[in-house]
Amino acid sequence: MSDNKDDETGQGEDGAEGLSPDIMYDQSGDEAGKSHEKNSHAFTSDEAEPAPEPVAEPEPEAPKPESVAVPPRKPDRLNPVLRWALYVVVGFFTFSILSVAVHRFVPVPVTILMLQRLAEGEGLDHRWVSARDISPNLKMAVVAAEDAKFCTHDGFDFEAIEKAQKYNATHKKKRGASTISQQTAKNVFLWPSRSWVRKGFEVYYTGLIEVMWPKDRILEVYLNSVEWGPGVYGAESASRYWFGKSAKNLTRAEAARLAAILPSPRKWKAARSGKYVQKRSGKIQAAARTFQNGGIDICAAE
Repeated sequence: MSDNKDDETGQGEDGAEGLSPDIMYDQSGDEAGKSHEKNSHAFTSDEAEPAPEPVAEPEPEAPKPESVAVPPRKPDRLNPVLRWALYVVVGFFTFSILSVAVHRFVPVPVTILMLQRLAEGEGLDHRWVSARDISPNLKMAVVAAEDAKFCTHDGFDFEAIEKAQKYNATHKKKRGASTISQQTAKNVFLWPSRSWVRKGFEVYYTGLIEVMWPKDRILEVYLNSVEWGPGVYGAESASRYWFGKSAKNLTRAEAARLAAILPSPRKWKAARSGKYVQKRSGKIQAAARTFQNGGIDICAAE
């Protein structure tokens, strides 16, 4: 029995704890190898660098269509001309408006006609005086002789223009129909010649002064700039030249004679005048009386 127990005990040792060292070594070696292999695999998988991502190759560019050669544009020669023409037009309107605005208050020192006559050797006698220093007799005589509707029109007397056209169509000697406003525009701002171009500018300047100046200023400028003899301009110089007195002291007869020679001041004489001037001045003096209680006192004589 004891033997059997020993055998069983031996079998038990052989079966469990009784394994031989060689067998146990081999088993532990296999397990250790597997464990080492597993750990080495894990180590190598953690430490290994990731594989580089594949770089996409750039797509080839599509061939560009051949550009069509455009011929160079020729410079427009008209543009500079139009640009300079615009500068001239704008400059003219700016200058004309400013000059009319300035002379609404500032005396006119000289005109183109004065310079022309001076160059011709006639001299220059021009003395500007205010409207207060010009006799009302002269104002009424000049309006009666040159522009009876001065106080009521807007720069142009169309009835007088129509009459002048009919008269000039049948007579060699031409008759004018310019108002005092038109003559002022011509005398102060323009040159003394007869042409349609100058007439067009005269119409333009007449409109400007009628808009920007009152009637009494228009008459004041006219009386101070009109030609009244060889090298004599303005009422003050004319009064002293013809009668030896100031313009504010003119009598009705003297004022009428000065007004009578305005159409031809270099030919006719206000003092020691001929029969035609005497006759004409008589009519003017009679017509001037109608303004004493009428429009001239209201619009210009004050």
